[in-house]
Amino acid sequence: MATIAFVVHQHRPEAAELARECARWLEADGHEVRLTNEDAATAGLDDHGHAPPDLVDGLDLAVSLGGDGSMLRTVDLVADADVPVIGVNLGQLGYLTEVEPSGLRGALTRFLAGDYGIEERMLLQVSIGSASGGITTRSALALNEAVVEKTASGHTVRVDVEIDGRFFTPYAADGLIVATPTGSTAYALSARGPIVAPTHRALLLTPVSPHMLFDRTLVLEPDSVLRLTVSGHRSASLAVDGRTLGVLEVGDHIECTASAHVARLVIFGPRDFHGILKAKFQLADR
Repeated sequence: MATIAFVVHQHRPEAAELARECARWLEADGHEVRLTNEDAATAGLDDHGHAPPDLVDGLDLAVSLGGDGSMLRTVDLVADADVPVIGVNLGQLGYLTEVEPSGLRGALTRFLAGDYGIEERMLLQVSIGSASGGITTRSALALNEAVVEKTASGHTVRVDVEIDGRFFTPYAADGLIVATPTGSTAYALSARGPIVAPTHRALLLTPVSPHMLFDRTLVLEPDSVLRLTVSGHRSASLAVDGRTLGVLEVGDHIECTASAHVARLVIFGPRDFHGILKAKFQLADR
């Protein structure tokens, strides 16, 4: 029997209903269903609630019910335990989700029968040095990106960049994005970064509205170590996969490199990344 967790979008009632429906038939077949305490309350499944450390203990599968944001949250919850994830698309066209709601029961049946594949995606390991105390978290994982960004409108932030222990250059910009290939179609895309096939392994350093002539994305080896230090006289905010972790004061820094863990996304056939791009950008066939 399998242990399956559902991660529920907090503001989509259909996600909660889908979790309830799946919980009923999975438990009828002898499987165990878990949710975080918060999601369990949202879905009306309070007796299935677990604290995050207990959620992943012995977990066989996590199911994300939402859009790409819910997938990021799900991967963050389970990546350290190398738990595979199925993404169910309850949002707009997603880059990360694999299954439509009507196909979830069939997808779970195939997973339980062993009829599936795994696509591995690189994760970003973000280590945080905040001597100022503006951020108490010391490390985080990202499927998409880490962003060091200005805190005051109308002003830039200055960030000194080192690559593998050697000083590269100071940036004056609205922000700097350190992205994975998966994240190349997220925030980095809106900053005119390149689109990179998501199964590649690389670090992408993309400036946001730089106030300097050098405005290109750097594509680096995945085992490179990028160190971003806030300099000048203005603080910067730090966000990891859309979660704001706090404020980096002058002298605080982050270090980014490929994580030893990967995101393990369940697939039921080749993922048509180019087809998703065509649909997302309404590209013509001819």
